[in-house]
Amino acid sequence: MTYLDFASAQSFFLWSTFAIALVMGAVVNKTNFCTMGAVSDWVNMGDTGRMRAWVLAIAVGVLGVMGLEAAGMVNVTSTFPPYRQTTLPWLEYALGGVLFGIGMTLASGCGNKTLIRIGGGNLKSVMVLLVIALIAYFMINPFPGSDQTLYSTLFYPWTNPTAVALSTNQDLGAMLFSNDVATGRMVMGVVVGVLLLAWVFKAADFRSSFDNILGGLVVGLVVLAAWYITSNVKIDADGEVMSLQAYVQNWDFYSPAGAVRPADAGPLASQSFTFINPMGQTLGYAASGFGHTLLTFGIMALAGVIAGSLLWSLISRSFRIEWFASGRDFTNHLIGAILMGFGGVLAMGCTIGQGITGFSTLALGSILTFVAIVIGSAATMKVQYFLMMREG
Repeated sequence: MTYLDFASAQSFFLWSTFAIALVMGAVVNKTNFCTMGAVSDWVNMGDTGRMRAWVLAIAVGVLGVMGLEAAGMVNVTSTFPPYRQTTLPWLEYALGGVLFGIGMTLASGCGNKTLIRIGGGNLKSVMVLLVIALIAYFMINPFPGSDQTLYSTLFYPWTNPTAVALSTNQDLGAMLFSNDVATGRMVMGVVVGVLLLAWVFKAADFRSSFDNILGGLVVGLVVLAAWYITSNVKIDADGEVMSLQAYVQNWDFYSPAGAVRPADAGPLASQSFTFINPMGQTLGYAASGFGHTLLTFGIMALAGVIAGSLLWSLISRSFRIEWFASGRDFTNHLIGAILMGFGGVLAMGCTIGQGITGFSTLALGSILTFVAIVIGSAATMKVQYFLMMREG
């Protein structure tokens, strides 16, 4: 996928993202793939069907990345965001994951589910999206007339000092096989992927559930497709083939006169699906008057998931407008959205961004975040059940 000019390469980069996200949105809506629902079914009913679908998506991602990376077909080390960074801000991963788990439970779904619900006509999720976007934007971008962000004000002074500097990348293969990282990544990918698949298909009920298998398989493959495309869109600049990110970093040297430079080269690195930071990006894009220089993978992913969900809702005739049932319902969703905004940025991802995309790289921080999200969500459900029983 090599192009002779940046505009063509960027167009393919963005529109292929939209197309893949469209598939994700339609299939997730059709199969009711839901990470919050997975935890809820497990905690409240002992049903692990949707949890196994989530883990199936992770296993497909892990095994796929292992194979593609070994073949030199993807770059999952220099990514946006940097899952395999050599710094391990473990407290931010853990705290962010717990906050996100609590938030998604109160708001009736994670970032991805919020987009799916919007496509299905749920107006409650529009409010959730707007609140998450506002928090996520100012977690990263400074307040007007200031150089301070929500992150630098509320978290950095006490979370950053706990970060651990590693001598290797933080993925399991690099950490456990520092003398032969390539082999280590293959070994750990196979071991973890096979173990996850064994647990997933151990349950007879899951093996007979078409929707759960389809949902987990497609979400895993969609994550892989995004890794592959964003790693392989190249530009041939006078015989020198380079990535979109490298081209923008050397914009003045390679770009023709009059060409408009993207606002940031970072979002042009290899990446896959995550939804909290992109909600903030979308807010910034809208506030700028929809300036093309701010258009990113994440923004196109959000649009694609909503469009895919809407498409399936119309095909299946399941589209319906839904609003808050009560003031308490509104308050729960509002608090949940705030916590997801803080937690998703702090942990550098959500149930998809860290729980599948990040996990597929076997980054320790992603695995820690996944566990923290499940713990935060499960604990919140237990508290909700206790309060409900006491009220009854």
